[in-house]
Amino acid sequence: MAETASICVIIAAKNAADTIETAVVSALREPEVSEVVVVDDGSSDSTADAARGGDDGSGRLKIARFEQNKGPSAARNHAIDISSAPLIAILDADDFFFAGRFARMLAEDDWEFVADNIAFVDAGTVTEAPQRLDHFAANPMFLDLAGFVDGNISKPGVRRGEIGFLKPIMRRSFLDRHKLRYREDMRLGEDYDLYIRALALGARYKVIHSCGYGAVVRGDSLSGSHRTEDLRRLYEADRALLKGFDLKPLAADAVRRHEQHVRGKYELRRFLDIKKQSGSGAAIAHVAAHLSAFPAIASGILSDKTERWRNPAGVAVTAQGDRLRYLLEAPAK
Repeated sequence: MAETASICVIIAAKNAADTIETAVVSALREPEVSEVVVVDDGSSDSTADAARGGDDGSGRLKIARFEQNKGPSAARNHAIDISSAPLIAILDADDFFFAGRFARMLAEDDWEFVADNIAFVDAGTVTEAPQRLDHFAANPMFLDLAGFVDGNISKPGVRRGEIGFLKPIMRRSFLDRHKLRYREDMRLGEDYDLYIRALALGARYKVIHSCGYGAVVRGDSLSGSHRTEDLRRLYEADRALLKGFDLKPLAADAVRRHEQHVRGKYELRRFLDIKKQSGSGAAIAHVAAHLSAFPAIASGILSDKTERWRNPAGVAVTAQGDRLRYLLEAPAK
């Protein structure tokens, strides 16, 4: 199909002057990419100029700017609106593509969303990562709504690896037909929300294990921090799905589990906010007035207190880069 050689890569960026050139270069390097749209989301640094530094002169790079920060959802929606390629791929401003990513993802045409594996790369080893990249067999699978939602419930003592981190290619025709866009009031889990709505609407979400996306691990990443209010909006997205769609029992049960999981995090954060702002007495009074929140608060505090004695699973990404950690673990070829 002609559309397989026409991808728009969307990059929402805020204060990403140190990283965005690498992101832009990696996107323009891919021959299937017909557009790269960068939306500078109210940066106070030279993000837009740094993005231009990655331009290859092909005319495929477009840069837009918000004078005030509106959040990643608004930036991505704007990029979708001002682009035209039939396929849309998301790239975070501090991440990059490994060479040849899209050729592997577009080998088959049986999807509305298709994602590949992610390698978590230490910020100090980005330039070495392609040479150390393990090669997984494709091992394709299709995600249903229940499996996707369950894959986004983090486990205590386990290094974060929710499959909501996946960065799929999306068909514009599916998004437009169902009027799907990112919810602009969400600054946490906006990808998860878009994908669960797409799956509820019948999207075929294919995942291959071969790896083409490098997620750079940084201590100051914007995606690593969020507000208490962001957690509330995330669990409300689950409630909206349950209310707005006639889900199969397994899918509905998974969404309820995720809602309860996120709501527990919200209740703990809310308790800690009240304690910090108004003192222990106010926090205890809050619990007394909201007894249903007590189990989540108690278990959350216990989990935090015992964190130092737990040994998180997963492969550490070290400065020496002995091995990359992957989101999806699979046997190598």
